Amino acid sequence: MLLYILRRCLISIPTLIIISIISFILIQLPPGDFVDAYISERLIIDGSITDVDALRASIQAELDISDNMAVNYFKWISGFPSGDFGYSFQHQKPVSDLIWGKLGLTFLITFVTLIFTLTTAFFTGILSAMKPYTLFDYVVSFLGFLGLAIPNFLLALLLMYLSLNWFGSPFSGLFSPEYINAPWSMDKLYDALKHIWIPVIVVGTAGTASQIRIMRATMMDELHKPYVDTARSKGLPTYKVILKYPVRHAITPLASTIGWQLPELVSGSAIVAIVLSLPTTGPYLLEALRGQDMYLAGTFLMMLAILTIIGTLLSDIILALLDPRIRLS
Repeated sequence: MLLYILRRCLISIPTLIIISIISFILIQLPPGDFVDAYISERLIIDGSITDVDALRASIQAELDISDNMAVNYFKWISGFPSGDFGYSFQHQKPVSDLIWGKLGLTFLITFVTLIFTLTTAFFTGILSAMKPYTLFDYVVSFLGFLGLAIPNFLLALLLMYLSLNWFGSPFSGLFSPEYINAPWSMDKLYDALKHIWIPVIVVGTAGTASQIRIMRATMMDELHKPYVDTARSKGLPTYKVILKYPVRHAITPLASTIGWQLPELVSGSAIVAIVLSLPTTGPYLLEALRGQDMYLAGTFLMMLAILTIIGTLLSDIILALLDPRIRLS
């Protein structure tokens, strides 16, 4: 197991390098760049500017960037080992000063959403499989299809409307006004946990609905296999038969989804974060891509790639622990 983890970690290094190159190229594929947009704004404000080339050269020197994409890429990627992710042109700050706070809140919402999704799908899928074609099963199936059909941002707007009618104010943000700029403390964390339930429900609804269907289908398939009948014939209690055998096999598809759920929860919450005014990475990533702020956008995309690799590794390890038929050697 340790050798497998070490090998995967070593393989992830060239994988991340390839992803960084592709991401950096894709960010700069649209015509023009941040300097061109800045010069266009300057020309609108000051129409007396005649030497555009000199202005462009001075701005590039000030921002320490070049027309050569390869030069910019190596300046950016060489700072990663030391935690230097470049400079954000739009915000006039180092990228490292901008991302950590946003990433922390994003990871908090993502982690709670992942726990909510897997826990709900696990227990609901088991109960639905054990009582198929009952009222409970039909209600769960209906809610599951409803969760898959409703877009996240529409569900966010609906909850904001209900919050306005029930509590007198629309839900917005992750903190109460007095904690927005306050330093982190137990009170601020408690306040965040009080506000986090709407983003968790909104972001996790579609994933939970699909995972319930997967868990139900796999569980129903396992319940009708001969080894379950054999265990029951030996007189084992029902809860032991269910939890010790079918659940261990049925949970493997659930565990295998962690690899793509982590980055999907982060990237998929961008529109939800804008609608709910959440201080997460989603709005920053969208703004960086629109403004061609290459270092900020590239760093966010690299974080998503790292999440994907970590999630996939966690999935493989969990699968090996759950199912002895899987060997990682």
